[in-house]
Amino acid sequence: MEPLPVVWFIAIAVLWIGYLLLEGFDLGVGMHMSFSTRSERDRRVMLNTIGPVWDGNEVWLITAGAAMFAAFPAWYASLFSTLYVPLTIALVGLIVRAVGIEYRGKIHTEGWRTFWTWMIGLGSLIVAFCIGAALALTSIGLPIDGNGDRVGGPFVWLTPTAVLGGLAVVGFSLAHAATFLGLKADGPVRERAGRFAARWAPLCLVPAALWAIWVQIAHGGSILAWVFIALAVVSAVLGWVAARKRNEGYAFVGYAGFGLFGAGAIFAGMFPLVLPSTVDSAFDLTVWNAANGSYTLGVMTVVAVVALPVILLYQAWSYWIFRKRVTPGMIPEAHIVLPAVLRAR
Repeated sequence: MEPLPVVWFIAIAVLWIGYLLLEGFDLGVGMHMSFSTRSERDRRVMLNTIGPVWDGNEVWLITAGAAMFAAFPAWYASLFSTLYVPLTIALVGLIVRAVGIEYRGKIHTEGWRTFWTWMIGLGSLIVAFCIGAALALTSIGLPIDGNGDRVGGPFVWLTPTAVLGGLAVVGFSLAHAATFLGLKADGPVRERAGRFAARWAPLCLVPAALWAIWVQIAHGGSILAWVFIALAVVSAVLGWVAARKRNEGYAFVGYAGFGLFGAGAIFAGMFPLVLPSTVDSAFDLTVWNAANGSYTLGVMTVVAVVALPVILLYQAWSYWIFRKRVTPGMIPEAHIVLPAVLRAR
């Protein structure tokens, strides 16, 4: 057995985990904007906490999908063709959310801003739910035949597994965003986020914990996966204790640790499967039968070794530059943003 397919399975797992951790609080902030406050200034504080980084975080999603396509084309083809409905809905959610973030401040009317606030929240909810559903289905299984084709109609994916995965990512995003806002915002936003992290965040993490345990039950579960689950539980407890003490830094690390170890447990528990078949285990896709050729994986490995450190350093630098809290005093009064042509006159 060649090591490169295993290396790239681990790499793809890292990319997905990175996406869930970084984009998770982005999506959660978008959802919090819709229900946690009606204050325009507070909503703008929340939006400004993710303003410099939200689009960069989405690169992890693109990179994870591209890595799946290049390293495991059979996995990519079967998963994306079977789940074209939820993935298309997720794409619509990404577009709506991006448009909302960019256009919300273009016109200063209450109706305009309220509409786009709800679009940001709805788009964030759709993306989180659909991505969670897709990842849950690839970890538990889909009805595919020996050719990797879907067995059943276009909505065969809509199962309790998909719902659990969707709720898991939505819940984690809300909890993760609460600790992020406590760390990055000040004033009323910080206070509300702290209360949410202390009171409701543990409940939000329950679906993710059930998903991780379900994967172990479905596939036998490895010792490493159970160790990750134990570490995830410990991290969540420490994060909750820190949130109750209003220690925002440790609360953020604790809930992020839950996401890191919980997602790690899911990928470790499904290995060496990449897409189990619920029709017949003989049709399962694994890291061995779904991988690309050795030459392709070798070239990709060289490129990744050179490019990945540069990308990580740049993203770490951007977070460092924008590390300060966003306070209400930093937010100017709402005003009309005129097009450049009109400003020049």
